[in-house]
Amino acid sequence: MVTMTPDTTPDTTPDTIRAIDVARTDGSPLWVEAVPTPAGLEVWWDEPRPHEAGRRCVVRRTPDGRRHDVLPPGWNARNRVIEYGGRSWRPLPGGGLVFTHWGDQRLHRLDPGGEPVPLTPEGPSRYADLCLPPGRQEVWAVREIEDVRDLVAVPLDGGPVRVLVRAHRFLMNPRLSPDGRHVAWIGWDHPNMPWDGTELCVAPLDSPGERRVIAGGPAESVVQAEWRDDGSLYAVTDATGWWNVHHVTLDGRRRNLAPLPMEFGDAPWKLGGTWFAVAGSRLVTVYGTADGKRLGVLDPDTGELTDLGGPATHWYGTVSAADGVAVGVAASPYTPAQVTAVRLDDGEHTVVSASKPLPDRSLLPVPEPAVIEGVHVHLYAQDASTRPYVLFVHGGPTSSRPPVLDLEVAYFTSRGLGVAVVNYGGSTGYGRAYRERLRHQWGVVDVEDCAKVARGLVALGRADAARIAVRGGSAGGWTTVAALVHTDVFACGVAHYAITDPESWAAETHDFESRYLDGLIGPLPAARDRYTERSPLLHAAQASGPCLMFHGLEDAIVDVAQAERFTAELTKHGKECTLHTFPGEQHGWRREETIVAVLEAELAFYDRVFGGFA
Repeated sequence: MVTMTPDTTPDTTPDTIRAIDVARTDGSPLWVEAVPTPAGLEVWWDEPRPHEAGRRCVVRRTPDGRRHDVLPPGWNARNRVIEYGGRSWRPLPGGGLVFTHWGDQRLHRLDPGGEPVPLTPEGPSRYADLCLPPGRQEVWAVREIEDVRDLVAVPLDGGPVRVLVRAHRFLMNPRLSPDGRHVAWIGWDHPNMPWDGTELCVAPLDSPGERRVIAGGPAESVVQAEWRDDGSLYAVTDATGWWNVHHVTLDGRRRNLAPLPMEFGDAPWKLGGTWFAVAGSRLVTVYGTADGKRLGVLDPDTGELTDLGGPATHWYGTVSAADGVAVGVAASPYTPAQVTAVRLDDGEHTVVSASKPLPDRSLLPVPEPAVIEGVHVHLYAQDASTRPYVLFVHGGPTSSRPPVLDLEVAYFTSRGLGVAVVNYGGSTGYGRAYRERLRHQWGVVDVEDCAKVARGLVALGRADAARIAVRGGSAGGWTTVAALVHTDVFACGVAHYAITDPESWAAETHDFESRYLDGLIGPLPAARDRYTERSPLLHAAQASGPCLMFHGLEDAIVDVAQAERFTAELTKHGKECTLHTFPGEQHGWRREETIVAVLEAELAFYDRVFGGFA
């Protein structure tokens, strides 16, 4: 293990993208909200600040077009519920804010001109998925105390925290009916993950124990619900095999509003996603596949879907609407994720977040969508000539990587490397059947799909067979090290905060994912042979090439011991492996200096292993 410092590899030539360029555009805005005021429409969001120790700052754009940081320096609107966090703030009438602060995980209130004041007591509680129920002077949230989660109400002027709902091991999406009589929420229990099966529940607010399940189940995933009227809700559920929007009545009758082979939702790794918003009698919704997601307006009565996406090729799962305007986060191959407002009457687009400095457009690669032996992939290269390639493997594994501007990709392509972003079997965005390809096959299908893509690139004359690398983070790090030890395709691997041994990880990790492997590999102890057979740690001696590893020392999702043990095992067998660790980093890189150091070290590693990129 070594302490990470920036590499001295030259990184300043005018025809390449620098690591600092990547760091300063890293991350995406989250949790947008359109707020009507007497002066006009305000737009609120939070955004990453890698140059401010990685904090997330809530930003407000007033009707006159000015942007203001709502959170003072040192305050960080982020929480650790289910470790991945969730919606961490809501704007209050008059310009105030209620939010969770990363430093103490408490709920705070911030009034204009004042300082944040805690609303919840000190202790082990964490709060996420904040909701302001109409007509009530309180904020609703998912409260987590160790492995127990409840829906709670917190008075906005201080006072005792009141439990609203105690029902499932995991909960999200608290919503009050328009008449104030019923509460709706989404819940699930082990061993399910929320993309496997959830329940949409409704109960009288004064008697939450009398809950009714009106949609969902063990093999049906509901990921968002909003009240339509006192007797029904709109809900995104994958009952048809695709996350479509349904109208669901309180007695469980349902109607698919747009029965299309497209996703109107996604895997809720963070609590509080909004893939649609109610806009009067219509819905503003994100829809599409992992190859491109659009913004549209859906008429619930006729099923007519009108596109409003404009030049953006991907809209993220955070949408809000008010006063005839929709706001969301949009990106394209040439533009980073930006908060964008769209007028519903004429489709006019306005970018409301601050612009980021971008490299010359000639340095930005254009994604080339492809399907190689049934595997969805996006290819990035300066041209179609034979070159060394790096396969990017996304985390999750129930996730995907969209084809949008990504300076992390461009950092490598600007130096002559090709990049293939692999949405392997198990990825979201292509329907439940594609997602289910990974059931009990993690460490098999994902690895085989990466090998198929690598061999396919060679067969197409795109990649140099002797110079193909694989890299990824978290579950993508698992696939990286698994591909390194279970295939002979890859010259090297780079693993960021990687899982290296599934059985020990299942015992060490946090509650949310502690039963994830039941579906990905199989339940223990019955499936132990699969865990042993697929473990990269137990087969390290078979590694086809050197490995470079990075890990944050405060990672509560994948403990650094996973990387330490794998590094030791490779070294024991005479294989090259270097581990770099980072104090102050958790699961993923948030600090500017970390992002720069990691990229420069990774580039130097490829340069040495490949013998240059020419």
